[in-house]
Amino acid sequence: MNRRSTPPGRRAWWALVAAGVVAVTACGSEEPASTASSAPGTVALQPDLATTPATGATTPGSVAVETTAPPAGSALASTVPTSAAAPASTAAATTAAAAPTTVATTTTQPGESTTSCESVIHVGDSTSVSLISPSFLADPGQRVDAQYRRVGASDARTEIDGALSTRETLDGQANAFDRVSAIKADGYEGCWVFALGGNDTANVSAMGGGPSRVQRIETMMSAIGDDPVMWVNVKTLRTSGAYRNENMLLWNQALEEVLPRYQNMQVFDWAAVVQQGWFQDDNIHYTSTGSAYRAAMIADALAAAFPA
Repeated sequence: MNRRSTPPGRRAWWALVAAGVVAVTACGSEEPASTASSAPGTVALQPDLATTPATGATTPGSVAVETTAPPAGSALASTVPTSAAAPASTAAATTAAAAPTTVATTTTQPGESTTSCESVIHVGDSTSVSLISPSFLADPGQRVDAQYRRVGASDARTEIDGALSTRETLDGQANAFDRVSAIKADGYEGCWVFALGGNDTANVSAMGGGPSRVQRIETMMSAIGDDPVMWVNVKTLRTSGAYRNENMLLWNQALEEVLPRYQNMQVFDWAAVVQQGWFQDDNIHYTSTGSAYRAAMIADALAAAFPA
């Protein structure tokens, strides 16, 4: 079986952080871009942080979570680098972030906690770019597709694009709903991870109208039918603008509201475990250290949400 129709537990104990900049201008304005030339239901969005997080950007990665280090041989102990430095081309301009020595989530021991999802597709915005980027994770084994394979999802694919949201588009790119619908139309039957929502909740705030947060989640759920899906909830460190964390909390609340209605849905509460030192200076995207932790934790969450 490549999917599980009835996940264990109906509580959002896992969740998502997704926040590429969408309906904001390059100087951080909350004003949505003009939609005059857009098709109905789309918004011509400004790039700003939407396309790619700063290449190799690092923030001092000091993290104090618990007093114990990851267990020897655990997923995080084996996959998180001892020094999350940028590639040589950019290392001189950045500061290497020391890997945290503590972790606040259960890790996967070799041979344990595998997933029933033989196939998984990770759909994410710019906060997922660093999960697959050699500029952030030089070791391919640390990247999110490898981490999914580590927990048993042998067919692991990604649909990741800066500024991706469930509905709006940037520079003619397909939105998440259209991408997922096309994949389903091709006959895909498997699991999904939706690392989305930061752009959606920012757009709802900036535009002051359109589909609600709940409606956007429901739309994505309609696209996958009864396929198992794990949403990753969202968090930023911003206190103002469309991407302020107040708007992220509203998205997470919408996920909680929708969750009881879908037996094939789980939520990974990333917002509860992400550490301040894992954010870049933009307070949205993640450092190399944060990206390594995020990739490992998302994979472990999938194994817990849909166990073998």
